[in-house]
Amino acid sequence: MFEMFLIPFFVLLFLFIYVLSALNILPEYERGVVFRLGRLLPEAKGPGVVFAFWPVDRIVRVSLRTVTLDVPPQDIITRDNVTVSVNAVVYFRVLDPRLAIVDVENYLYATSQLAQTTLRSVLGEVELDELLSAREKLNTRLQDILDRQTDRWGIKVSLVEIKGVDLPQEMRRAMSRQAEAEREKRAKIIHADGEYQAAEKLVKAANAIATEPVAIQLRYLQTLTEIGVEQNTTVVFPIPLQLLEGFSNLLGREKVEVPVSRPAEPVTVSRNVNHSLQS
Repeated sequence: MFEMFLIPFFVLLFLFIYVLSALNILPEYERGVVFRLGRLLPEAKGPGVVFAFWPVDRIVRVSLRTVTLDVPPQDIITRDNVTVSVNAVVYFRVLDPRLAIVDVENYLYATSQLAQTTLRSVLGEVELDELLSAREKLNTRLQDILDRQTDRWGIKVSLVEIKGVDLPQEMRRAMSRQAEAEREKRAKIIHADGEYQAAEKLVKAANAIATEPVAIQLRYLQTLTEIGVEQNTTVVFPIPLQLLEGFSNLLGREKVEVPVSRPAEPVTVSRNVNHSLQS
């Protein structure tokens, strides 16, 4: 009697375990690509409860979240023959799980290799200055190329960013010398411009003082005030310029001109040696 109930019990247990193994719970960010007898079903399954009865069905889980792909450093020779090492990061997500599974063997590896080759080909066509200064334009160009190439795999590349550009030590020293020379040039230009503006202001100040002679006396008084603030023992006697001009005029009138004796001119005596002898 006991053996009669034992066989159905094992059958039910086997069926329960089989159904339990066929049960697949997919989260919101995953989809299931189901192959039934080797043929792809027209629609991806999920999210929620999905049944895949082995060995008739085989299910492949695909994540729809954005994947961050780190592109390893690539040795690139730019158009101006400078060797640099560049690495980047690629952000992409799967839009069509069926294409990502059927049309490519490993979409992660394929996208990584495509990103490396595209990085080499695109950055090899630009110069070093453009690589350092126009990253936004290069990022957009890389994103467009990768997006077109991976569209047939059901993948959408949303962003490509160049992370770092490693330069050789010789190039770094040359760029630092160039930057230092540029800074010195700007400093000299600014200094020269300051001198030019100061000269213009001095000319205007001299013209103003020339029209109003009292202004120089006011400058004397202001200078005395500035010296007195410092509480020092310096004694200053301002001398008016008119007094000095008077002394100079007086000395100019008393100058005596000393005659300069010139050496006597030599006297030339001409003798007529051509005379006729008359007997």
